[in-house]
Amino acid sequence: MEGVVVQVLNPLRVRALEEWLKTTSITLTQINGQRKYGGPPPDWRGPHPGPGCEVFISQIPRDVYEDQLIPLFLSVAPLYEFRLMMNFSGQNRGFAYAKYGTPAGATAAIQTLNHYQLQEGVRLVVRKSTEKRQLWLADLPASMGRGELLMVLRMLSDGVEGATIKAAGPKGKEVCALVHYSSHYAASMAKKVLVQGFKKQLGICISVRWMTSGSKSRQEEHLDQNPLNPPGLKPPVKPSPLPPRFQINRPTQLSNYLDPLPPPSLRPPPPPSLSPLNALLSPPPQYKQQFPQAVGSPGPQVRNGMAPVTAVRPPLSSHDAVSQLKWLCELYGIGVPLYDVRYHHTGPDGFLHFNYRVIIPQLPIPLCGSVQVLPGPSISSMEEEVQRATAEQVIKTMCQQS
Repeated sequence: MEGVVVQVLNPLRVRALEEWLKTTSITLTQINGQRKYGGPPPDWRGPHPGPGCEVFISQIPRDVYEDQLIPLFLSVAPLYEFRLMMNFSGQNRGFAYAKYGTPAGATAAIQTLNHYQLQEGVRLVVRKSTEKRQLWLADLPASMGRGELLMVLRMLSDGVEGATIKAAGPKGKEVCALVHYSSHYAASMAKKVLVQGFKKQLGICISVRWMTSGSKSRQEEHLDQNPLNPPGLKPPVKPSPLPPRFQINRPTQLSNYLDPLPPPSLRPPPPPSLSPLNALLSPPPQYKQQFPQAVGSPGPQVRNGMAPVTAVRPPLSSHDAVSQLKWLCELYGIGVPLYDVRYHHTGPDGFLHFNYRVIIPQLPIPLCGSVQVLPGPSISSMEEEVQRATAEQVIKTMCQQS
């Protein structure tokens, strides 16, 4: 079963990146799930960027790195900064930010590179970045004044320009604050650390979210805008008429974060003959189980230890652990996996932590564990990332038990 866990990195692309860095003497810095060039670069002679100088780049293939992207965006105008969002696996996360010295440089990048064909069948999407610079802090102590708040904020984060204390709630007893930062990047970094920082320094739990003015004119969602944590989680626009096979449960109170996962939903009890996982995943003696070697070739499937049927393995090139797990469950006739994932907390490094429980109908107990991922550019991409990480963990568990 070890052949199911596939390599997600393209060694040729990684080697090309390393050779490019050595040849150009360019330095990339890893900061909180993003790899940064410049800000500014050593030879920068242009103006310091202001508003409207940054573009948002999406639809980047996962195995494309700075050796292809930076020269492309440098061809339009000098780059002040380039940030590629990275996953802990070493793949990029499909989106990046490029900052130029002037708004004219950003406009030229959009006009030149939007829908640029990077590979066959792959076109980049380039548009203006909405650079939010204000954070809304709630659940502050009633006794906290503006001076004390600014002192704490400047101790925990960089780029604080000012703060306004406001009363909220039905009787005005809740204290909130609007905090202004010098740049979107400074506000983004602050958003990652303030919750944990206030808890560690003052022993209080606050909530932090982006402060938006008016309705969104774009569908761009930035690195931290929808990280699937409780303050930013939004329901889908169109509810699904069928029960989802994957769902993220949102806790309503901080105390719920440490609560155990809810009991599994009612489902038919497993047959009496089912034993623990390792016994279940062992094929009957009369069938010698082997995984097919050719991509797409059929393999025997055993349902409840009786009759073999045909199951087609998904292509390994897809690197899709969700499809691989579904194929395994079909191969052994144990039902379609149901994913139940609950947000737990956001770590100081920016990673989102989730507890998962995967219910496979013919297994006597659900498979439980935890995964961590970085925030994605949209809710849908985050759901896919969490589900993929969960499926990888479940496959590893099944491999260890079989």
